Amino acid sequence: MNNLLVIDVGNTDAGFGIFEDKTLTHQFRIKSLKDENYVFFEYSFRQYFLENNLRFSDITKVVLSSVVPPLTPIFKLLINNIFGIEPIIVNAYIFPSIEISIDNPNEIGSDLIANAVAAFTKYKRNCVVVDFGTALTFTVVSGTGKILGVSIAPGLKTAVKALFANTAQLPDVPLELPTSVLGKNTVHAIQAGILWGYEGLVKNMIQKVRAELEGDCIAIATGGLSSIISTLHGEFVEVNRELTLEGLRIIGESQA
Repeated sequence: MNNLLVIDVGNTDAGFGIFEDKTLTHQFRIKSLKDENYVFFEYSFRQYFLENNLRFSDITKVVLSSVVPPLTPIFKLLINNIFGIEPIIVNAYIFPSIEISIDNPNEIGSDLIANAVAAFTKYKRNCVVVDFGTALTFTVVSGTGKILGVSIAPGLKTAVKALFANTAQLPDVPLELPTSVLGKNTVHAIQAGILWGYEGLVKNMIQKVRAELEGDCIAIATGGLSSIISTLHGEFVEVNRELTLEGLRIIGESQA
């Protein structure tokens, strides 16, 4: 059995996906704790494989995307030690069909490259990928495979945590879309301000992207929080939480 393992190391979680051909058969997450050492990640990784009756020998290729520089060498070492494989590291030049049209291509996150690869491969038309993660990102890729630019705002959880960390009397708040913008208590007020506010932010950004592209642009949502603001779903042709993993799979399959 030949399986592909993809790893997406983000600022909050490291996401793992195992593909058999083009089918995502397993996925799991480990907190990407920057202060943890190699042993923590190897133990968590081995534990998942053991609990799910997975064999290391079934993995024949590994793709690694990391936007957390201190963790990149740890995951490279983990892959080397467990699988005896040199991972494919995602960078700005790894997928020739995608051209990165920004001032410094090396500045763009490898997760955003994976998002663009997945969107372009599937639709081959102007597209904005809205990734609801630690940051809220908008990656615009043209129908010819050119990444035209990126916009970044704080993510939903990041916005809530910023309020919680800097305001003594405000509680931590669950990310649940309230029925009204008229908050009747502190929790409701924060939910209304952030979640309904972000609905407007996302709609406005998509509208402005479309205006710059003369109206020809579809939108795709991804990321762990992409389903939170359900009223936005009509803006997207697809809400796909696994889009980044799909992009990493496509990148891996393109490499000999």
